[in-house]
Amino acid sequence: MQARTRNPFTTIHTEGALLPSDLLQRVLDYNKDLPGLTPEGYHLSGEKLNEAINRSWNRLQGAWAAFKTSRGRLGQGDAGTGLTRERWLLPLFDELDYGRLQVAKGLEIDGKPYAISHMWAKVPVHLVGCGVDLEKRSAGVVGASKASPHSLLQEYLNRSPEAQWGLVSNGLRLRVLRDNAALTRQAFLEFDLEAMFEGEVYSDFALLWLICHQSRLEIVGADAIRPDACYLEQWSKLSQEQGTRALEHLRKGVEQAIAALGSGFLRAPANQKLRADLRSGALSTHDYYRQLLRLVYRLIFLFVAEDRDLLFDPGSTSQARERYLRHYSLTRLRQMAQRSRGGRHADLYVTLRLVMEILA
Repeated sequence: MQARTRNPFTTIHTEGALLPSDLLQRVLDYNKDLPGLTPEGYHLSGEKLNEAINRSWNRLQGAWAAFKTSRGRLGQGDAGTGLTRERWLLPLFDELDYGRLQVAKGLEIDGKPYAISHMWAKVPVHLVGCGVDLEKRSAGVVGASKASPHSLLQEYLNRSPEAQWGLVSNGLRLRVLRDNAALTRQAFLEFDLEAMFEGEVYSDFALLWLICHQSRLEIVGADAIRPDACYLEQWSKLSQEQGTRALEHLRKGVEQAIAALGSGFLRAPANQKLRADLRSGALSTHDYYRQLLRLVYRLIFLFVAEDRDLLFDPGSTSQARERYLRHYSLTRLRQMAQRSRGGRHADLYVTLRLVMEILA
């Protein structure tokens, strides 16, 4: 059985657990526990969701090809703002049911202006050119000269009493942002549009359509004052609540793991010194417990790092990744533990120690 990580998306990156990977998978699976995942929730009449997504995909492939050709004619240092908006981003948002996005004018908070390009209702949508980096300031470029496009939108969301969610894109990448109280850590969901359309990754586009569709940001229900009435906010809160419940269950799991590992180490024939130290008092039971706890949390850290595809260097080869997943990963150990109870040999633990020593 081939070991693999649990991140099934190749052109999508989630940062800061705003909309984590497990939630994205539930959206893609049309999970019934998530509200609004119906044709009616997306304002469709007589059309299935996959039919609407496929229709948009076919139309946008042509738009991307035309944009790509025109982009190739841009001169060096050209931001390409008008081209990116007209040839690509505005058609994209039209397919996501925003209609013709309206240009934002006079956005200001406490006397400070915000050069965000467009608005839909109270949702800021900042569209810049393909020659503009979302993470860097670009001198002389409106909407990127005083702060990076990402930072500009994030600050506006943090300070605005009305706006809670927003989108920013340079045509090559599209990010979903939310009002973020943790100012020291970014939180966003990013779609690599270039890789998506160049690689024809339809499944990732389906998720983009389901997440970024206009209906996900509009107020639903009778109470139009509640910001959590939009579907994205509801989904994000459900995910956070699920994470809180998982932490509550984690405590019991940690206790069981400590007991299982502690007794297992004591039974191992090679651990004569461990047994002798505990009998003599050279190693107290409290210190033994602390060592076991440390090991358990190291395991949890590795579980999460592997599941979120955070261990590999971005420049690592597919062969190196496959080698680790097949022969050294904790994903492999979990799969083996589900099939057998193990034995008296310590080779798997030796491999685990090797991985931990290298990562240390």
